[in-house]
Amino acid sequence: MKFYKSLILFVAISFSIISCRVVKLDPIEILTFEQKLEQLFPDAEITKIDVKDHFTKAFQLILNEPLDHNNYDAGTFKHYVYLSHTDVKKPMVLITEGYSANPSTYELSKIFKGNQLQVEYRFYGKSRPDSIQWKYLKNDQAIEDYHQLVTKLKSLYKGKWISTGISKGGETVLIYKSKYPYDVDVAVPYVAPLIDTQEDIRTQIHINSIGSDECRAKITKFQRQVLENRDEVLTEISSYAGEKNMSFNELSTEEALEYAVLEFPFSFWQWGGNCEEIPGENATASELFNYVNSIVGISFYNDETYYDLLPSYYQHMTELGYYGFDTTPVKDLLKVVHKPTNLRFAPKNIDLTLNQNYIKKVRDYVENQGNKILYIYGEYDTWGACAPNPKPHINALKMILKKGSHKTRINHFSNEDKQLIYNKLQNWLGYSVTIYPLEN
Repeated sequence: MKFYKSLILFVAISFSIISCRVVKLDPIEILTFEQKLEQLFPDAEITKIDVKDHFTKAFQLILNEPLDHNNYDAGTFKHYVYLSHTDVKKPMVLITEGYSANPSTYELSKIFKGNQLQVEYRFYGKSRPDSIQWKYLKNDQAIEDYHQLVTKLKSLYKGKWISTGISKGGETVLIYKSKYPYDVDVAVPYVAPLIDTQEDIRTQIHINSIGSDECRAKITKFQRQVLENRDEVLTEISSYAGEKNMSFNELSTEEALEYAVLEFPFSFWQWGGNCEEIPGENATASELFNYVNSIVGISFYNDETYYDLLPSYYQHMTELGYYGFDTTPVKDLLKVVHKPTNLRFAPKNIDLTLNQNYIKKVRDYVENQGNKILYIYGEYDTWGACAPNPKPHINALKMILKKGSHKTRINHFSNEDKQLIYNKLQNWLGYSVTIYPLEN
């Protein structure tokens, strides 16, 4: 009996000793934010960049983006993305640029003081391959760029997502919303057109009706005055081009001048021209050139810009639509451009047939199903003529700034209208999101 008691005591003591033994656990690896990014994008080049405003970290990501999301064997291109970080729990503002991207803090990012993801559009800026394969420059491919990127980053950023963009970038916001309605919580397109044809007549109707009769007459008189002083203005252009090291091989300076004159009414209303500033009948050639240059920009037609904007014109001619030119006011003064068209600035020897159903489907979606979209427009902006009009049953808000231009932003509205905007955003995003009113 003593033996068994001793055995039981031994076993109990042994079990007690074993149970008190320290078990060595593997260390828990705590990743830095940058390491988490590297895990999400193992093939990307990730570098730190300067931090601005309220952000605490900022990175440039160069992604190996598929040329074709339906066929990865087609290859990749270098796609530039800029991520500005403050807190993974705070809202993320996704900026779908329409063209190239230069890191900057957008208005909505200041309103939410959250995070910002700025994405260069494929085949623009630094994201442009040496040789563009035009068949891959399609909106659906670009939308898939955003969708894949957002899907990955949502594993880090758990807060609300807001998409925004300006002009063509705003149009991209609407296209993205129509394709992936639930990728973001709220969409805020600025001055975004949805254009019907390669030469949408609504822009010309707008030009012929906006402002006063006196102002429109003054615009026509100015157009004629520039062409009536053609030789002297061409001398001014040549001098200016020499100073700025511009070359005009794709378009001659004479063709550039005529296109600038035809473009003038569109740009005047688009950018908020002031009728009082239009030069009078005694203006010198220098004054005439300086003013048309300030509104249209003769650099728009030089070789460098021509090359930079080839992707834009390709997209406008094949999927997005664009606008035409009215020669009526100056037809008798034109010597070079007798049948003006924006096809002149598109890539050559390639099919430029417009898919008219593409934007039609986008318009149908946003007008009839596009909830939680905040539209920002300027009344005088020529592109506002092509703005969508959400149906009354849609939970959307369209704000039009009286006499506003293509430069219209939320901060340009009255305090009362800004509060209306903030309230709508708050309602859509919930009260867990803090809104910081913009400073006047």
